[in-house]
Amino acid sequence: MTGGRLTDICRHPIKGHGRETLASVRLSAGACLPWDRHWAVAHDAAKLATDRPDGWTPCANFARAAKAPQLMAITSELVEATATVTLHHPDRGPLTFRPDDPADLPAFLAWVAPLNPANRAQPAQIVKAKRGMTDSDFPSVAILNRASLADLSARMGHDLSIHRWRGNLWLDGAPAWSEWGWIGRTLRIGQTRLRIEERITRCSATTVEPDTGISNADTLRALDTHFGHQDFGLYATVLAGGPIATGDEWTLE
Repeated sequence: MTGGRLTDICRHPIKGHGRETLASVRLSAGACLPWDRHWAVAHDAAKLATDRPDGWTPCANFARAAKAPQLMAITSELVEATATVTLHHPDRGPLTFRPDDPADLPAFLAWVAPLNPANRAQPAQIVKAKRGMTDSDFPSVAILNRASLADLSARMGHDLSIHRWRGNLWLDGAPAWSEWGWIGRTLRIGQTRLRIEERITRCSATTVEPDTGISNADTLRALDTHFGHQDFGLYATVLAGGPIATGDEWTLE
Protein backbone atom coordinates (compact mmCIF):
# COMPACT_ATOMS: atom_id res chain seq x y z
CA MET A 1 0.00 0.00 0.00
CA THR A 2 1.45 3.33 -1.07
CA GLY A 3 1.63 6.09 1.53
CA GLY A 4 3.50 9.05 2.96
CA ARG A 5 2.87 12.55 4.34
CA LEU A 6 0.74 15.51 3.31
CA THR A 7 3.32 18.30 2.98
CA ASP A 8 1.32 21.32 1.80
CA ILE A 9 -2.27 22.59 1.63
CA CYS A 10 -2.89 25.48 -0.76
CA ARG A 11 -5.97 27.41 -1.78
CA HIS A 12 -6.71 30.18 -4.25
CA PRO A 13 -9.70 32.22 -3.04
CA ILE A 14 -9.93 34.25 -6.27
CA LYS A 15 -9.24 32.09 -9.31
CA GLY A 16 -5.96 33.14 -10.91
CA HIS A 17 -5.46 35.97 -8.41
CA GLY A 18 -3.40 34.82 -5.47
CA ARG A 19 -2.53 31.81 -3.41
CA GLU A 20 -2.20 31.06 0.27
CA THR A 21 -0.99 28.10 2.29
CA LEU A 22 -2.93 26.54 5.14
CA ALA A 23 -1.88 24.45 8.12
CA SER A 24 -5.18 22.57 8.12
CA VAL A 25 -8.61 22.46 6.51
CA ARG A 26 -11.84 20.47 6.70
CA LEU A 27 -12.97 18.83 3.46
CA SER A 28 -16.61 17.99 2.71
CA ALA A 29 -18.00 15.22 0.52
CA GLY A 30 -18.71 16.32 -3.03
CA ALA A 31 -17.13 19.75 -2.57
CA CYS A 32 -13.95 21.57 -3.52
CA LEU A 33 -11.41 22.57 -0.91
CA PRO A 34 -13.23 25.27 1.11
CA TRP A 35 -12.94 28.76 -0.42
CA ASP A 36 -10.76 27.50 -3.26
CA ARG A 37 -11.65 29.37 -6.48
CA HIS A 38 -14.62 30.76 -4.53
CA TRP A 39 -14.53 33.81 -6.80
CA ALA A 40 -13.33 34.35 -10.37
CA VAL A 41 -12.64 37.48 -12.39
CA ALA A 42 -14.69 37.55 -15.58
CA HIS A 43 -13.21 39.58 -18.43
CA ASP A 44 -15.08 41.92 -20.76
CA ALA A 45 -15.50 39.22 -23.45
CA ALA A 46 -16.82 36.56 -21.06
CA LYS A 47 -19.86 34.42 -21.78
CA LEU A 48 -20.91 33.25 -18.36
CA ALA A 49 -22.84 30.02 -18.01
CA THR A 50 -26.60 30.29 -17.77
CA ASP A 51 -27.43 26.63 -18.40
CA ARG A 52 -25.83 25.08 -15.30
CA PRO A 53 -27.54 25.09 -11.89
CA ASP A 54 -24.18 25.39 -10.14
CA GLY A 55 -23.10 28.39 -12.22
CA TRP A 56 -19.77 26.81 -13.21
CA THR A 57 -18.19 28.45 -16.27
CA PRO A 58 -15.10 27.35 -18.31
CA CYS A 59 -11.80 29.05 -17.52
CA ALA A 60 -11.56 30.82 -20.91
CA ASN A 61 -14.06 33.36 -19.59
CA PHE A 62 -11.80 34.54 -16.78
CA ALA A 63 -8.65 36.59 -16.36
CA ARG A 64 -5.88 34.09 -15.68
CA ALA A 65 -2.13 33.72 -15.77
CA ALA A 66 -2.08 31.82 -19.08
CA LYS A 67 -2.97 35.18 -20.69
CA ALA A 68 -1.62 37.55 -18.02
CA PRO A 69 1.58 36.06 -16.49
CA GLN A 70 1.97 38.81 -13.90
CA LEU A 71 -1.08 37.43 -12.09
CA MET A 72 1.06 34.48 -10.99
CA ALA A 73 3.01 36.75 -8.62
CA ILE A 74 -0.09 37.58 -6.54
CA THR A 75 -0.38 36.14 -3.05
CA SER A 76 -3.54 36.39 -0.97
CA GLU A 77 -4.94 36.24 2.54
CA LEU A 78 -8.58 35.42 3.19
CA VAL A 79 -10.49 36.26 6.36
CA GLU A 80 -13.33 33.76 6.13
CA ALA A 81 -15.54 35.36 8.78
CA THR A 82 -15.89 38.57 6.78
CA ALA A 83 -15.14 37.20 3.26
CA THR A 84 -12.37 39.79 3.04
CA VAL A 85 -9.32 39.25 0.82
CA THR A 86 -5.95 40.99 0.91
CA LEU A 87 -3.86 40.77 -2.26
CA HIS A 88 -0.11 41.34 -2.56
CA HIS A 89 2.10 41.69 -5.63
CA PRO A 90 5.79 42.71 -5.85
CA ASP A 91 4.88 45.66 -8.12
CA ARG A 92 1.67 46.77 -6.37
CA GLY A 93 0.80 47.90 -2.88
CA PRO A 94 -1.50 45.61 -0.85
CA LEU A 95 -5.24 45.74 -1.50
CA THR A 96 -7.84 44.66 1.04
CA PHE A 97 -11.40 44.35 -0.22
CA ARG A 98 -14.57 42.28 -0.16
CA PRO A 99 -15.14 40.53 -3.51
CA ASP A 100 -18.88 40.28 -2.78
CA ASP A 101 -19.24 44.04 -2.26
CA PRO A 102 -19.95 45.91 -5.54
CA ALA A 103 -18.62 49.08 -3.92
CA ASP A 104 -15.16 47.49 -3.72
CA LEU A 105 -15.04 46.42 -7.39
CA PRO A 106 -13.58 49.68 -8.81
CA ALA A 107 -10.65 49.54 -6.39
CA PHE A 108 -9.93 45.94 -7.34
CA LEU A 109 -10.14 46.62 -11.09
CA ALA A 110 -7.80 49.60 -10.74
CA TRP A 111 -5.34 47.52 -8.71
CA VAL A 112 -5.27 44.58 -11.12
CA ALA A 113 -5.40 46.51 -14.43
CA PRO A 114 -1.61 47.05 -14.73
CA LEU A 115 -1.06 43.30 -14.37
CA ASN A 116 -3.12 42.51 -17.49
CA PRO A 117 -1.69 43.00 -21.00
CA ALA A 118 -3.45 45.83 -22.81
CA ASN A 119 -4.04 43.66 -25.89
CA ARG A 120 -6.06 41.08 -23.93
CA ALA A 121 -9.65 41.09 -22.72
CA GLN A 122 -9.74 43.17 -19.55
CA PRO A 123 -11.09 42.27 -16.09
CA ALA A 124 -14.68 43.43 -15.76
CA GLN A 125 -16.46 41.77 -12.83
CA ILE A 126 -16.07 39.31 -9.97
CA VAL A 127 -18.38 36.30 -10.03
CA LYS A 128 -18.90 33.17 -7.99
CA ALA A 129 -20.66 29.86 -8.45
CA LYS A 130 -22.35 27.50 -6.02
CA ARG A 131 -19.09 25.51 -6.11
CA GLY A 132 -15.43 26.35 -6.61
CA MET A 133 -14.69 27.65 -10.11
CA THR A 134 -12.06 24.97 -10.76
CA ASP A 135 -10.86 24.13 -14.27
CA SER A 136 -12.62 20.75 -13.99
CA ASP A 137 -16.34 20.71 -14.73
CA PHE A 138 -16.95 18.84 -11.46
CA PRO A 139 -16.07 19.89 -7.88
CA SER A 140 -12.47 18.78 -7.52
CA VAL A 141 -9.40 18.86 -5.31
CA ALA A 142 -6.03 18.93 -7.08
CA ILE A 143 -3.54 16.32 -5.80
CA LEU A 144 0.17 16.57 -6.65
CA ASN A 145 3.28 14.46 -6.02
CA ARG A 146 6.40 16.11 -4.56
CA ALA A 147 8.67 13.43 -6.07
CA SER A 148 7.35 14.12 -9.59
CA LEU A 149 8.07 17.83 -9.11
CA ALA A 150 11.61 17.04 -7.96
CA ASP A 151 12.16 14.79 -10.97
CA LEU A 152 10.89 17.38 -13.43
CA SER A 153 13.01 20.06 -11.75
CA ALA A 154 16.10 17.86 -12.10
CA ARG A 155 15.38 17.13 -15.76
CA MET A 156 14.98 20.86 -16.47
CA GLY A 157 17.85 22.01 -14.29
CA HIS A 158 15.46 24.46 -12.67
CA ASP A 159 14.03 24.41 -9.15
CA LEU A 160 10.29 24.56 -9.83
CA SER A 161 8.07 26.05 -7.13
CA ILE A 162 4.98 24.15 -6.06
CA HIS A 163 3.02 27.35 -6.71
CA ARG A 164 3.49 27.11 -10.50
CA TRP A 165 0.93 24.30 -10.45
CA ARG A 166 -1.82 25.92 -8.33
CA GLY A 167 -2.60 22.62 -6.64
CA ASN A 168 -4.39 21.97 -3.37
CA LEU A 169 -2.73 18.97 -1.68
CA TRP A 170 0.93 18.02 -2.10
CA LEU A 171 2.03 14.52 -1.11
CA ASP A 172 5.45 13.14 -0.20
CA GLY A 173 6.43 9.47 -0.05
CA ALA A 174 5.32 8.15 -3.45
CA PRO A 175 7.75 7.41 -6.31
CA ALA A 176 7.95 10.02 -9.05
CA TRP A 177 5.12 9.71 -11.59
CA SER A 178 3.54 6.75 -9.81
CA GLU A 179 0.37 8.85 -9.56
CA TRP A 180 -0.49 7.99 -13.17
CA GLY A 181 -1.51 4.59 -11.83
CA TRP A 182 -3.85 6.01 -9.21
CA ILE A 183 -6.86 6.76 -11.42
CA GLY A 184 -9.97 5.22 -9.89
CA ARG A 185 -8.28 4.51 -6.55
CA THR A 186 -9.02 6.09 -3.17
CA LEU A 187 -6.69 8.37 -1.24
CA ARG A 188 -7.19 8.36 2.52
CA ILE A 189 -5.98 11.14 4.84
CA GLY A 190 -7.31 10.58 8.34
CA GLN A 191 -11.10 10.33 8.08
CA THR A 192 -11.08 11.91 4.64
CA ARG A 193 -11.33 9.80 1.49
CA LEU A 194 -10.84 11.14 -2.04
CA ARG A 195 -11.32 9.26 -5.31
CA ILE A 196 -8.70 9.98 -7.95
CA GLU A 197 -10.59 10.89 -11.13
CA GLU A 198 -8.28 12.09 -13.91
CA ARG A 199 -5.00 13.73 -14.88
CA ILE A 200 -4.58 17.49 -15.10
CA THR A 201 -3.43 18.83 -18.46
CA ARG A 202 -1.41 22.00 -18.01
CA CYS A 203 -1.32 25.46 -19.60
CA SER A 204 1.35 28.10 -20.08
CA ALA A 205 0.77 29.54 -16.59
CA THR A 206 3.13 26.84 -15.30
CA THR A 207 6.02 28.38 -17.26
CA VAL A 208 5.84 31.46 -15.02
CA GLU A 209 7.96 32.03 -11.91
CA PRO A 210 5.50 32.74 -9.06
CA ASP A 211 7.85 35.14 -7.26
CA THR A 212 8.19 37.48 -10.25
CA GLY A 213 5.36 36.82 -12.73
CA ILE A 214 7.94 36.26 -15.49
CA SER A 215 7.96 33.20 -17.75
CA ASN A 216 11.33 31.53 -17.21
CA ALA A 217 10.92 27.75 -17.49
CA ASP A 218 9.25 25.91 -20.39
CA THR A 219 7.46 23.29 -18.33
CA LEU A 220 5.14 22.33 -21.18
CA ARG A 221 8.00 21.59 -23.57
CA ALA A 222 9.82 19.62 -20.87
CA LEU A 223 6.78 17.48 -20.09
CA ASP A 224 6.18 16.84 -23.79
CA THR A 225 9.83 16.06 -24.49
CA HIS A 226 10.34 13.67 -21.61
CA PHE A 227 6.91 12.09 -21.35
CA GLY A 228 4.95 12.82 -24.51
CA HIS A 229 2.19 14.79 -22.78
CA GLN A 230 1.61 17.99 -20.80
CA ASP A 231 -0.02 16.49 -17.70
CA PHE A 232 0.97 17.17 -14.11
CA GLY A 233 -1.15 16.32 -11.08
CA LEU A 234 -4.55 14.72 -10.57
CA TYR A 235 -8.12 15.82 -10.00
CA ALA A 236 -9.92 14.04 -7.15
CA THR A 237 -13.41 14.17 -5.69
CA VAL A 238 -14.09 14.03 -1.96
CA LEU A 239 -16.02 10.89 -1.02
CA ALA A 240 -15.93 11.38 2.76
CA GLY A 241 -15.06 14.62 4.49
CA GLY A 242 -13.09 15.42 7.58
CA PRO A 243 -10.19 17.50 8.91
CA ILE A 244 -6.73 17.24 7.37
CA ALA A 245 -3.47 18.96 8.31
CA THR A 246 0.07 19.21 6.98
CA GLY A 247 2.12 16.32 8.31
CA ASP A 248 -0.82 13.91 8.25
CA GLU A 249 -0.21 10.44 6.91
CA TRP A 250 -1.85 9.43 3.65
CA THR A 251 -2.44 6.02 2.14
CA LEU A 252 -3.69 4.82 -1.21
CA GLU A 253 -6.30 2.09 -1.25
